[in-house]
Amino acid sequence: MTQPTPERVDLLIEAGWVVPVEPHGVVLEDHAVAVRDGAIVALLPIAEARARFEAAATVSRPDAALMPGLVNAHTHNPMTLLRGVADDLPLKTWLQDHIWPIEAAVIGPEFVADGVTLAIAEMLRGGTTCVNENYFFPDVQAAVYKQHGFRARVGLPVIDFPTAWAKSDDEYFARAGEVHDQWRDDPLVSTAFAPHAPYTVSDANFERVRMLSDQLDVPVHLHLHETAQEVQQSLDEHGQRPIARLDRLGLFNDRLIAVHMTQLTEAEIHLCRERGVSVVHCPESNLKLASGFCPACALERAGVNLAIGTDGCASNNDLDMFGETRTAAILAKAVAQDASALDAATALRAATLGGARAIGLDHLVGSIEPGKQADLVCVDLSALETQPLHHVHSQLVYATGRHQVSDVWIAGRARLRSRELVDIDAAALIANARQWRTRIAALGR
Repeated sequence: MTQPTPERVDLLIEAGWVVPVEPHGVVLEDHAVAVRDGAIVALLPIAEARARFEAAATVSRPDAALMPGLVNAHTHNPMTLLRGVADDLPLKTWLQDHIWPIEAAVIGPEFVADGVTLAIAEMLRGGTTCVNENYFFPDVQAAVYKQHGFRARVGLPVIDFPTAWAKSDDEYFARAGEVHDQWRDDPLVSTAFAPHAPYTVSDANFERVRMLSDQLDVPVHLHLHETAQEVQQSLDEHGQRPIARLDRLGLFNDRLIAVHMTQLTEAEIHLCRERGVSVVHCPESNLKLASGFCPACALERAGVNLAIGTDGCASNNDLDMFGETRTAAILAKAVAQDASALDAATALRAATLGGARAIGLDHLVGSIEPGKQADLVCVDLSALETQPLHHVHSQLVYATGRHQVSDVWIAGRARLRSRELVDIDAAALIANARQWRTRIAALGR
């Protein structure tokens, strides 16, 4: 009997364990993922994969877990160059007296490009393959992400005062339109509107954002209910809490990516569910700035889509999504006073598929399913720090460090191989970061 001709694929990744995320809570032992033209063709037992496919390249990781790439659902990546410049300060003081003045002195295309490049390297080494970005010069950001083959949704900034990016309301929107048009059909880089926060954006500009978001079918990425002070300021100035104000303006809907959300009533949690709003939990930044506690467990149990983000390196101070996910899971238990809150599998889903859903890319990434893009991460679980291995989800969330990430692929293209960055000069990045440290230190802040 004639044997069937093997199907040709570009890549076969074999792993001791595959964590597909969808279906929820599943771990598949001794499985392989086949990749062709950047997409996942099949997920099946290793023996079946070897019989069915002829691969141009095979990567075998018997001591590793293969999982979807982590999705950092909120960050300001150019701010890697401001890591540690103004620590141990409350949000308002940190932002208005330190971060904004430094940015005013250094921000520009060079700063943004260098900061994003440094962030990409850090994220790849930590297993992150997709980011929801929020900063100025989105045109520069998009070009850098594309250059390095990194998946990103880039925010189009809107704020009620002049910056190096735009000097007037009309210029913010005109430039946003230009960047969106340039990247609208790109397979890796997409856009979202990024009005900064309720306390820095007028009703008129929020209404313009809503209209354009509807017309262009793009998300809105917004800091919201980050602090008690923000809520009180909104009550004083608008007679409404920020969520009620956004709801009145038509922005509290299924395109909204609401970041932080530390100040929520039960009614607001249920309104998130009714409106289809996604919430991005940034626990370490909120803890460091003493901003409050996002009720992650209550949101998740109410049926709200929950994602995880690191925020920027100036307030975290890293882009470690493994660390962020662990903090999110543990903090959720303390806030809910329930040890079962945000269990390991649910936390890992928030850091992958939840983030992809929040930013509207869940049809492409966030889980290991045939037809999706091969944004994949291998995590070596053989080290003594992750032994013995009883439960893979628990090990990934509660014991694994980002230094255990061995391999990363984005759209099937290797970006980290056996812990070495592909096509990125780490020594040059470090040298460049040091010269930025000297330039920023010379400002005397």
